[in-house]
Amino acid sequence: MKLTIEALAAYLNQLYSGKATEQSLMMKLVEEMGEVAEVLNKRAGFKASQNENLTRELGEELADVIHYTVAIAAINQIDLAQVMVRKDRIASIKYHHPINLEDFLEAFDQK
Repeated sequence: MKLTIEALAAYLNQLYSGKATEQSLMMKLVEEMGEVAEVLNKRAGFKASQNENLTRELGEELADVIHYTVAIAAINQIDLAQVMVRKDRIASIKYHHPINLEDFLEAFDQK
């Protein structure tokens, strides 16, 4: 199974359209970002840890951040993948990156 941003957005649009607002999804996103910060603080030793698998927990919290980010875009009919490619192209020029996401994806797809 290969998960794409497009498929995730379609799923989340179906899940949340008419049931959640961008404000409620934003509140969940902020909550999940706090949970990412908590795991990172544990990994850095700034907060006590109880033998949790912090790498697994970090992955789960990052997945939640992506979930709510894509959900907000989806219910607003924003093609997040397209926006990400465009924004990266602008940043690659601004910061003189040797490659941009669009070129990387073209090369990656040819592998």
